[in-house]
Amino acid sequence: MNLWTTEAVSNGHPDKVADQISDAVLDAHLAVDPMARVACEVALCGDLVLVMGEITCDGEVDVEPIVRKTLCDIGYNGEESGCDGKTIEILNKLHTQSGEISGGITKEDGVLGAGDQGMMFGFACDEVASPIFMPMTHHLAFEIINELEKDREKEETILLPDAKSQVTIRYEDGVPIHIDTVVVSTCHKTMVTMGDLQGYVRHNILKKCESLNGCGLFDENSKLIINPAGLWTQGGPAADSGLTGRKLVVDNYGSDCPIGGGAFSGKDPTKVDRSAAYMARFLAKNIVAKTGGRSQVQLAYAIGVVQPVSVRTIVNGEDWNDLFKDIDLSPKGIIDKLDLRRPIFQATASGGHFGREGFPWEVIEPELLNLG
Repeated sequence: MNLWTTEAVSNGHPDKVADQISDAVLDAHLAVDPMARVACEVALCGDLVLVMGEITCDGEVDVEPIVRKTLCDIGYNGEESGCDGKTIEILNKLHTQSGEISGGITKEDGVLGAGDQGMMFGFACDEVASPIFMPMTHHLAFEIINELEKDREKEETILLPDAKSQVTIRYEDGVPIHIDTVVVSTCHKTMVTMGDLQGYVRHNILKKCESLNGCGLFDENSKLIINPAGLWTQGGPAADSGLTGRKLVVDNYGSDCPIGGGAFSGKDPTKVDRSAAYMARFLAKNIVAKTGGRSQVQLAYAIGVVQPVSVRTIVNGEDWNDLFKDIDLSPKGIIDKLDLRRPIFQATASGGHFGREGFPWEVIEPELLNLG
């Protein structure tokens, strides 16, 4: 018997704000040039946003209004939130991609070498049933965040954008048997007491979490901790710095699967940090759709090299070899298969990249794999 924990953060968390700005800049460039090369990172703190990185694009994009709109849409649009996207200082340090990198990636006839070296992991499990196929702790932690974000859209809400959740589940022989602890920390408006906030979260947030309440594991013996550090009226960039790619475990599968270490946000699909991670998830999910249990796929690449240098697949604890002989795992093959030269990426930058419908790497294709 053991305990297992996963956290999630809201779109108002400073690191997630940085991710969303990075991907908004990416989407804007892909909208004018689907072949754009983008590696955009963002750092923000207080009254400053730094946008940096390298972009090569056959078209003009005005970055400043993208940054301002992203901040305001999240809810950082005035004094109460501690950050105002309408007036914040923006420092643009974007430049064109290195010719050496570009030349090493682009081959003849549209073939692409990998945009960097590294290893990427995909994972799926049936703790949460089809079509989600994600670890239960991860899914429930994000369900709480989703309800917090829905509530913030209401005019009468007491909540502000920055928030975190954490779910701990007790497992026996690898099976979830009880939700041990739920932690919710949320920034809120002034003139709110701890009693008011705790009651609000219980009745306006947690009671609306269908999976949490419907899984049969959350009961009167489950510990519920709301804002354990006390009142929290100053959050977001006003309270803490944010940086693109600093919530990698949240972006992936919680701690249920290794991660390669490369960030997703702000990177066009020639960067295998992103596209190969999506492909690995696509493959792992399609395996679990057929076999049940758990599947983990690792792909590894060398910069400028077309095909992966290694592929490993583990299904329910056993190595399965040669599953993907008929699937093109080159960067171009992945981009074409998942149709990744589209401005679809800002939506991934909060809420997790996996276990959500509407993305091509989440599609189940019954005929994709012949597992005998």
